[in-house]
Amino acid sequence: MSDGLPVALDAMGGDHAPREVLLGAAEARRRWGIPVALVGPGDTIRQAAREAGINLAALALVEAPSVVGMAEHPVQAVRAKPDSSLVVGLRLVKEGRAAAFVTAGNTGAAMAAALFELGRIAGVARPALAIVYPALRQPVLLLDVGANAECRPQHLVQFAQMGVAYAESALRRERPRVALLSNGEEPTKGSQLVLEAHRLLAASDLNFAGNVEGRHIPLGEADVVVTDGFVGNVVIKLSEGLAETLVRMLREEALRGWVSRLGALLMLPALRRMRRRVSYEEYGGSPLLGVNGVVIVAHGRSRAWAIANAVRVAHEAATGALVERLSAACAGQAIEA
Repeated sequence: MSDGLPVALDAMGGDHAPREVLLGAAEARRRWGIPVALVGPGDTIRQAAREAGINLAALALVEAPSVVGMAEHPVQAVRAKPDSSLVVGLRLVKEGRAAAFVTAGNTGAAMAAALFELGRIAGVARPALAIVYPALRQPVLLLDVGANAECRPQHLVQFAQMGVAYAESALRRERPRVALLSNGEEPTKGSQLVLEAHRLLAASDLNFAGNVEGRHIPLGEADVVVTDGFVGNVVIKLSEGLAETLVRMLREEALRGWVSRLGALLMLPALRRMRRRVSYEEYGGSPLLGVNGVVIVAHGRSRAWAIANAVRVAHEAATGALVERLSAACAGQAIEA
């Protein structure tokens, strides 16, 4: 992959597009020198750039007249809109005109379009959606978080292999520790899926650390945690709700009296640092692993800083030879989809 290729960015994806997406693209270019190609309706992008005071001279612009909405049916929308910013952006990767693709748009549509345009890497049974989960020691890669609600044990093993490849290329981890999410640490705990997956992982050449419970994820006791997409999605949605609840509770308690207000004021720098450590904005987005190209799906609520980090993560994954690592990890496998 040539370092000079741009990251294709869906200018119309997300709740705050195109303004925040454009601001994020400009920040990624300014801060890290990453070339970015904005994909979307040219007139809309130019108007948003003027209103935001962004000079488009440093950013490429690729025309894509239509947009896939957040509420549209993923497969139907992708098939009906081959000229959408989502599909055109992925096509740039397919044609070798972009190093990676980033979108904060419709997640289901992004996965469908990636499969249609890029296809699966040889040997990959099912692509998986991963997330970099904030943790006490260091961030943890959790997968699958929504692409596959039902899985076979062999799928979980392949998710682990792909997770290791991403942890090595994008997170720069050496020999990442892999764990299997279960309802107990003992190898005899878990569903039939988990029991068989544990047996297969233990027999693999991965650095398998055994089972972990949900409470171990935020402690950072493994580099890669594997589960099926149903459980993984529940974990991240619960975590989002819990984080929002704790912030609201903390705010309510801080305003109860002058002593609490003073304490909150003194704690403000520490609270800001903590917020940065746990904010999804710092980690960019979720990599879609197993398709034949680098695809990062950012949070739908992403603002400029989250978009900039998603572009950075995509660039690092591409320059870290993610697809090549995934291909090597899954080569020769014949797992039933």
